[in-house]
Amino acid sequence: MPPIQPPCYAVIFSSQRTDVQSGYGAMAELMERLAREQPGFLDIESVRDAAGLGITISYWSSRESIAGWKAHLQHQLAQERGRAEWYRWFSLKICVVEEARNWESTTSSPAS
Repeated sequence: MPPIQPPCYAVIFSSQRTDVQSGYGAMAELMERLAREQPGFLDIESVRDAAGLGITISYWSSRESIAGWKAHLQHQLAQERGRAEWYRWFSLKICVVEEARNWESTTSSPAS
């Protein structure tokens, strides 16, 4: 996917997982697939460490598109299950992205 073009919105979801694994991976894959199908979705980035601390940032064209995703029935069901089983805590922030810069190395392997 090409780099995002500001202005746009970033939804930053930080979380700490519980030890419950049942169904989490499949639900995470489903949520990303469904999010990508939503009007106004631009991109997503996600990382999680071995201790379960994670950050997912999704990018959207408008506040309305974020609200549409929040109201999506399957997303609401995933949120409920996340609160009940998968997360010790989470934090959500919505930010305006005013500028984006990208860089990519032109070399194919690390320097010796």
